[in-house]
Amino acid sequence: MGKDYYSILGVSRSADEKELKSAYRKLALKWHPDRNPDNKQMAEEKFKEIAEAYEILSDSNKRAIYDQYGEEGLKGGIPTSGSGAGFGGGGGSYTFHATNPEDIFKQFFGARSPFDSMFSGGFDDGDDSFSSFGFGPGSFFKSTQQRGPRKAPDVVQKVVCSLEDLYKGKTKRIKITKQVLNPDGQTTRKESKILTFPIKKGFKKGTKIRFENEGDQAPGIIAADVVFEIDEQPHNTFQREGNNLIYTPNVSLKEALSGTVIEVKTLDDRTLRIPINDIVNPGYSKTVSGEGMPLSKNPDQKGDLIIKPAIVFPRFLDNQQKEMIKKILP
Repeated sequence: MGKDYYSILGVSRSADEKELKSAYRKLALKWHPDRNPDNKQMAEEKFKEIAEAYEILSDSNKRAIYDQYGEEGLKGGIPTSGSGAGFGGGGGSYTFHATNPEDIFKQFFGARSPFDSMFSGGFDDGDDSFSSFGFGPGSFFKSTQQRGPRKAPDVVQKVVCSLEDLYKGKTKRIKITKQVLNPDGQTTRKESKILTFPIKKGFKKGTKIRFENEGDQAPGIIAADVVFEIDEQPHNTFQREGNNLIYTPNVSLKEALSGTVIEVKTLDDRTLRIPINDIVNPGYSKTVSGEGMPLSKNPDQKGDLIIKPAIVFPRFLDNQQKEMIKKILP
């Protein structure tokens, strides 16, 4: 089966021009390779698919061919007359050749990428900052103001937090620099501002904090919302699963069979001593209730600490030791 261009854009088969443009604009901004430096290969593929889908569905001739013959018929060459297809009128055949996806992007957002200067500043602990939301001439703002006021797409910035910050909570202060309209309503100036927001106890990766209309201002445009998205830094001791914390200490085979006490330093600097009296076999776990992450909606409650010991087997046993084990174990 060929590609489903309607699904790629997330629109219905009856979508009109306005819906197609809106879907393309949203997805192209989301998957532009400049906005996905850590996953550029996948972003490039999706960006290309999105542009191809928009190019076909926004052209009534190409869309009609696609609706009747699908992707394979469209790209394989469809007769334009004399075979019942009824497309075109000049005879021969029609074969689709995709336009460079960047060219389509420029038709919407201008020659300069909206991401060139976005979030270019560095982050400092305690006074996180990034600067310059400026999109520059020929950008989204210029291309859309001809149609009246439109809401600019969200400007999203990841905020990387340690597991300790997400456990204890913290206040973030982030400096932004944006374009602000002058009193004449036509020209702009740069202005800096500090946005302050809490990292609440128990926040999870993907949590978003939104500041409405804090993006660049421009004539005929409703400024974008600035959205901070929480990201979680890997931890040296714990793995987080929802509201639970997973701890995987090493235990010797001797300890696994005869018992041990496991010490755990918590994220708020307490030391727990957890006795393990069971025989630890592969897949064994011990749950300590209420020692996981706080629940963001009710920080007084916490998830669990789940201990999953990893058994370290001896690298060598001499014959005498082996014989002793044979006598001891059933």
